[in-house]
Amino acid sequence: MILTVTLNTALDITYRVRNLTPHTSHRVTEVTERPGGKGLNVARVLAALGHEATVTGFVGGTTGRVLREQLSRTTGVVDALLPIAGTTRRTVAVVDATGDTTQLNEPGPAVTPAEWSAFQEAYEHLLADASAVALCGSLPQGVPVGAYAGLVRAARTANVPVLLDTSGEPLRRGVAARPDVVKPNAEELAELTGSHEPFRAARDARRRGAHAVVASLGAEGQLAHTAEGHWRATPPRRLRGNPTGAGDSAVAGLLSGLVERLPWPERLARAVALSAATVLAPVAGEFDRAVYEELVGQVRVTGEASAA
Repeated sequence: MILTVTLNTALDITYRVRNLTPHTSHRVTEVTERPGGKGLNVARVLAALGHEATVTGFVGGTTGRVLREQLSRTTGVVDALLPIAGTTRRTVAVVDATGDTTQLNEPGPAVTPAEWSAFQEAYEHLLADASAVALCGSLPQGVPVGAYAGLVRAARTANVPVLLDTSGEPLRRGVAARPDVVKPNAEELAELTGSHEPFRAARDARRRGAHAVVASLGAEGQLAHTAEGHWRATPPRRLRGNPTGAGDSAVAGLLSGLVERLPWPERLARAVALSAATVLAPVAGEFDRAVYEELVGQVRVTGEASAA
């Protein structure tokens, strides 16, 4: 079982319009709702790849009940979310006919100290059955800024490989706890290290504690700096569409490759192909399987392994 943690879950709402023009009214042509938050998106992609996935984090209020009801209909994903008194947030993506997306994210609920303590206890129990864990997304109000660092250390104590996908101060503190993989985008990596040259920044992030750094470069693919070597993975062509959730699909590719013990170049090829195929899917947490299967063998991976 692969465990994904989403402390700030959301109900993702996607509106499709012909054109998005500020300060005007719009007729919505299609509306979709999905359980959301980065870790839930990761779990759905993992399930589609044939892996058992369990999701945990916080959920509450009317929005939370809708989220759990929809999640119960997702094959291959087990709900281990913890109820709280606050109300789960919503995110709204407005997608026009070209695929350009405008994202509106509500703030998350406030989590009490007792709720955070209960989560930590439940998390440690879930680790006992996990083959890997992903810690994903922002922190809701009330959760300590060093929360991910503590969850990384708990995973390492349980000998469970851990991937961290967050930003800002939670990323800075989490990296110092020595996660197995961190997956920032180029902007997040620059904020962490002060360097805007991605490969140099990835190398610096490893020096700060991460065992491996995989940086998302948007349409340009990904680069990885690891103890086993360094690589750059580039998709064969650019795909235009809705990029929401592309990074989460990349996390699913990296995690599934980790538990399958794939070499790093194959993990990166899978992650890049999944990310690209997600751009063509209608909502986050899904990918175009035909496009993925076409692209995964065409991703160009360059670099070299470290000397033994």
